[in-house]
Amino acid sequence: MEPKEFTYPSYEIPLVEAYGCLFESAFIVLHPFVRIPASLAWTNTRQYPSDDQIIERGEKFPWAEVAARTGLTCCAQLCQALLTSIGSLPDHLADLSAAAALRRFLESQTVWMPAEGRFEPLLRADFLRAFELAGAPELLFVPEFTHTNPTMRLPLAGFHGGSIPFPPRGTLLALDRSFLFTVDWDSFFTLFYGTR
Repeated sequence: MEPKEFTYPSYEIPLVEAYGCLFESAFIVLHPFVRIPASLAWTNTRQYPSDDQIIERGEKFPWAEVAARTGLTCCAQLCQALLTSIGSLPDHLADLSAAAALRRFLESQTVWMPAEGRFEPLLRADFLRAFELAGAPELLFVPEFTHTNPTMRLPLAGFHGGSIPFPPRGTLLALDRSFLFTVDWDSFFTLFYGTR
């Protein structure tokens, strides 16, 4: 497969059938909620923290904890609440009461919800670590829209040194095509594909 074919998979097929069944496994990596200091909380700022603030001062806050504190019973209901809160679900699929419970929780805590449709800042180091553990000095970045943006080989050292900004969305592909991470609009998770 050509690199440009490794964009986010089509919604019409099962995830494991994407990419010509090249990968044996597809995992869903939930984007964590972000615990921040009180100075960055909703009650003090009324604005979402920047990526730099999240990386420097934020901590991962698990979905299970949010579900327990809001009374939402499972990750699926929490995802539905998140999607309802950003207006991405049609009325018949939206859960307004779950979105309201989530909003009440977030407005009363030093926790922000993850931002949708991008590589979550608190997971970026984990994604890079996967490439490092695979012995890869570079990764292949496949942009979301390959007809307007080129695919690029990016050295991992550039991310660590700050000379290369982390792509906001798209696909991060191992050069040997053994695994990838990809994220799509309106999603609060990254797909992680691997050969086993």
